[in-house]
Formats: sequence, structure tokens, C-alpha cells
Amino acid sequence: MRADTPSGSTADALLELRGVSKTFPNGTVALDGLDLDVGRHELLCMLGPSGCGKSTALRMIAGL
Repeated sequence: MRADTPSGSTADALLELRGVSKTFPNGTVALDGLDLDVGRHELLCMLGPSGCGKSTALRMIAGL
């Protein structure tokens, strides 16, 4: 949550994702209901263990 933005406000969001999911053809669920807001002038850092969907999420955002 950002201190300068009211909770639930996405007026300044540069990127807004709601309920994004990805399942591979073999049935592996890579993302399940991802919600993400990135505002202007914000830096996004995705951290997590191997295989948790970080690269998949970024590839989907990039349109790959």
C-alpha cells in the first residue's frame, strides 16, 4: 500500500492487473489471480522462490 494513495485507488496506475491467471498446456498453474498496481515513478521488484511465476508474470506484461 502506498502512503500517498488512498487504498483501492488506481487513478495514477501506469500498470493495473486484476485476476491474471496462466495455466500451461500440461496443467501447471503458473499464476492464479494476480492483482498488481504499478504507479508512475514507482520501481517494481518481484521476489520469490524459483518457479513461483515471476518470469511468467513479466512475460505476460511484456506481451511475449
